[in-house]
Amino acid sequence: MGKKSKGADFVGKIPKGVWLLISLVVALILWTVLSIIPSTSRCFPNAIKVIGSIQTMVSRGLLFKDIGSSLISVLLGFLIGFVTAVPVAFLMAWYRPVRFIIEPWIQFIRNIPPLAYVPLVVIGVGVGRTPQVIVIWLATFLTMTVTIFQGVINVDETLIKAARVLGAKDSDLFVKVIFPATTPFIITAIRLGISTALTTLIAAESTGAVAGLGMRIKALSNSYETTPMLLYIIIIGIIGALVPLVLGLPIYTKVTSAIFDYLPMIKFIQFRLTGDVFGFLFPFGIIFGVALGVIGSVSSIRKHLRV
Repeated sequence: MGKKSKGADFVGKIPKGVWLLISLVVALILWTVLSIIPSTSRCFPNAIKVIGSIQTMVSRGLLFKDIGSSLISVLLGFLIGFVTAVPVAFLMAWYRPVRFIIEPWIQFIRNIPPLAYVPLVVIGVGVGRTPQVIVIWLATFLTMTVTIFQGVINVDETLIKAARVLGAKDSDLFVKVIFPATTPFIITAIRLGISTALTTLIAAESTGAVAGLGMRIKALSNSYETTPMLLYIIIIGIIGALVPLVLGLPIYTKVTSAIFDYLPMIKFIQFRLTGDVFGFLFPFGIIFGVALGVIGSVSSIRKHLRV
């Protein structure tokens, strides 16, 4: 027990930033090993070459153009998805007929990969940004609707009964009880929605796009330029890690304050300090986002882009 306690104390004293640095070093070592092994070196060119490809893509005038185009599509699709998912999720939870009509279709469409209906969307609305936004909207809408819906139906009935006893009307019940109590699920839905938007990006840009990270990955794969292709994959992972944190930090701060302002009866709930939460999530978000971006993108490319 003494050794475990000393070990735990030692680990706890190491700053999170140091752990992030250690994790990055381990990742670079693994990357270097993969770049040396003949069977994997083609898919994982060494880090120096990948970093050097930044200048190559910038000199071609493509890097920032692609990042900007993809961010616009992702943010538009995500925002439209969020705005439509919130009311649909609450209606499904609040009114059973709406739930019985909509839920089967949501569950059905969720099982269809976005790559399957991209051609239909392109045929329907043409090429350009519109089909990208529609595909991303649909994917994020489905994910966020299900997550928020689960949050609403799992609201503690004690809170609802207490509000009724205090004379709360239906509108008060929704604004001051249901919505604040569902906030953790809404924040989770935002995080999952952004991740879904980014993972859908490659499929959304696979047909008819003139710029974007997913479109460029496909173009680079066709010419077997694996070095800049890996750079783009890593960029997707970094964006996937940073965007939820950038959006989540202000949302988390405002929402927790609103809960205490509008719903004093649940002050017994202990929320973590904003700095603690995002200080803990940031390094793991970076690592997880990059890893997910690399693994998911490589898998998608091999299956669908014929690399």
